[in-house]
Amino acid sequence: MIRFARLMILLAACFWPAQTLAQVTSVAAGPQRTERIEAELVPLSAWAAPGSTAVVAVKQTIQPGWHTYWRNPGDSGGATTLTWTLPGGVRAGDIVWPVPERQRLSTLMNYGYSGEVWLPVPIEIPASARAGTTLPLTVKASFFVCSAEMCVPEDLTLRLDLPIREGAAPLDRRHGAAITAVLENAPRPAGIEARIAVEDGVLILSAAGGPLAGRDPGPSYFFPFEGGVIDHPTAQTGEWGPQGLTLRLQPGGETRATGLSGPVGGILVTADGAFEIRADPGAALAGTAGSGALAAAPDGGASAPAADQTSLPLFAQALLFAILGGLILNLMPCVFPILAMKAASLAASAHDVRHARRDGLAFLAGVLTTFLLLAGVLLALRAAGEAVGWGFQLQSPPVMAGLALLMLAVALNLSGVFHVGGGLQGVGSGPLARLPGGIGAFFTGALAVIVAAPCTAPFMAFALGAALVMPWPMALLVFLGLGLGLALPFVVVSLTPGLLARLPRPGPWMERLKGLLAFPMYATALWLAWVFSRQTGAEALGLLFGSGVLLSLGLWLVGGAQAERGLGRRGVVHLTAGAIALLLAAATGWLAAVMPAEIGVTAPGDGSASGPASAPWSTAAVAAARAEERPVLVNFTADWCVTCKINERTSLGSAGVKAAMERANAVYLVGDWTRRDDAITAELQRHGRSGVPLYLLYAPGEAEPRVLPQLLTEGVVVEAVSRAGEG
Repeated sequence: MIRFARLMILLAACFWPAQTLAQVTSVAAGPQRTERIEAELVPLSAWAAPGSTAVVAVKQTIQPGWHTYWRNPGDSGGATTLTWTLPGGVRAGDIVWPVPERQRLSTLMNYGYSGEVWLPVPIEIPASARAGTTLPLTVKASFFVCSAEMCVPEDLTLRLDLPIREGAAPLDRRHGAAITAVLENAPRPAGIEARIAVEDGVLILSAAGGPLAGRDPGPSYFFPFEGGVIDHPTAQTGEWGPQGLTLRLQPGGETRATGLSGPVGGILVTADGAFEIRADPGAALAGTAGSGALAAAPDGGASAPAADQTSLPLFAQALLFAILGGLILNLMPCVFPILAMKAASLAASAHDVRHARRDGLAFLAGVLTTFLLLAGVLLALRAAGEAVGWGFQLQSPPVMAGLALLMLAVALNLSGVFHVGGGLQGVGSGPLARLPGGIGAFFTGALAVIVAAPCTAPFMAFALGAALVMPWPMALLVFLGLGLGLALPFVVVSLTPGLLARLPRPGPWMERLKGLLAFPMYATALWLAWVFSRQTGAEALGLLFGSGVLLSLGLWLVGGAQAERGLGRRGVVHLTAGAIALLLAAATGWLAAVMPAEIGVTAPGDGSASGPASAPWSTAAVAAARAEERPVLVNFTADWCVTCKINERTSLGSAGVKAAMERANAVYLVGDWTRRDDAITAELQRHGRSGVPLYLLYAPGEAEPRVLPQLLTEGVVVEAVSRAGEG
């Protein structure tokens, strides 16, 4: 048990967001680093000669899952900027930008870099530099380092002491070859003549001459130097003819608003290389349109995922993130009681390998079937025009009432009030889940998915957001990936005899554990009842409590009938009375669920004693606060969202956050999604999310908000609010 506890703590620590490191301000030579990125100023050559042009590069080593940005970041993020501090007479040129990657996030398209990246910069060395000395080159590198869920601005001060010597210098042994490769492959002018024009609402880019003359360039893509010129996520398609290349692009917001006001610069990436072009406004070049083979954009260029090659990278990423999110979901508080009970059930059959395997596969089938049903209903509602997202069923009072009563029945079953099945084989499951054999394991899987609905985990936001804009076959596969991740630990153990052998043998401890596990289920039933009260009101909650009492009485009478039958008696009186009580419980529960909601029961509060005061979210409230140039922190939450409540208790509601909000003169807005709200659903979708939590921080002067991580710490919120206040 100690080893198991240590393992669970270690797994949780791996996924819990670490505190942001203090920014490195030292100007010592060598690499500087934060949690997300390491950067170093490195030379192309071993030394530089007086009067020459040297090349140095900012080398980035970016952590997996994170990226930085090109000169045009695309739909979000910000370009890397360099601020130099140089000796007299030394001048730094512009960054030689490598060809960027295309980084899709839901319906957005960004341009940037991941892994190892070198940004070369030419440095003019004055003729007065003396051989045998060194020139201290210092640069403040400002990065936007982003993942699928959050962006962090990072400033690192880098230094390189560049030796000065006479004569030609060899390449630097560590970095020279890599910087040379970047310079050789960097886009450069190549004598290409280009034109761009708007025709029938489509941008037509035509290019001819240079390396395009008489040769099919293969799949091609245009990266503009400025944002707003084209719609970045939309697929780029076109044609090639003997006279050149034509690409069809969707105009961006600025082009749609003002038209083409001048030449458009950018890089044209082809199978033969990348080239800088300057497209002048005007009609297409003669001979470039309407002939030749299709020149398709490389993978990832579609405006929205579709069942073709362009959507495959996004689908693969969403599927991977869904599996990872499902795995992490096992560590979330809403799911743990069910999985703990199933672990006890597994221990009961651990030394019967055949039964353990059957239970593992049945549990997987229950999880996948339930995820498939939820996903099918969700996608069908969205196709019908309904604004719903993940956890939509929990916005329904009848569903919440039914779940509260079901969890109460599970708890009473664990407490021994009644039983379904017999012996220790059914330990640790609810009434349906304790059915004998694989049927019980199947319903345990279904129950795990039901109680997992209030939770979200890291990686889930991207996966679900992407799934909801994909064709339905791909979307269903992403949901099944989430279910596979949730079921995977239990299935792996059940199919591995070596792991099964390590589980403790059945004994009296299992009955004690069964009774202990009843209490998390009682707590879950109370929590669901509280959420139900927030959706409806006090009168409906009173009826639900009455239904709970009648349910408890009915199940107690059923348990009495089972005890009498165990003694050889028929137990007809107990069974009849129990059936009547259960029917009355169902009727009372239904009355509670359909009672009209009281007005205002879900209005946000005025903040806790220590946390910041809040106001209801609306787009008008955000606009009003931003017009006053005040930072705005928006919390999209729901009472049934366990992750939301944990963040609000431990982070958003702290005295430290309240003080930071007051110092920054920030506004705190709460979007309460406990009951259905189409405006909140639309805002979630605009930011690529299908459910809560979502935390947005609007800084004065910035067009788009920063998205904070789903699992918050006080330090993350305080730092983000303080930065927004300083801006």
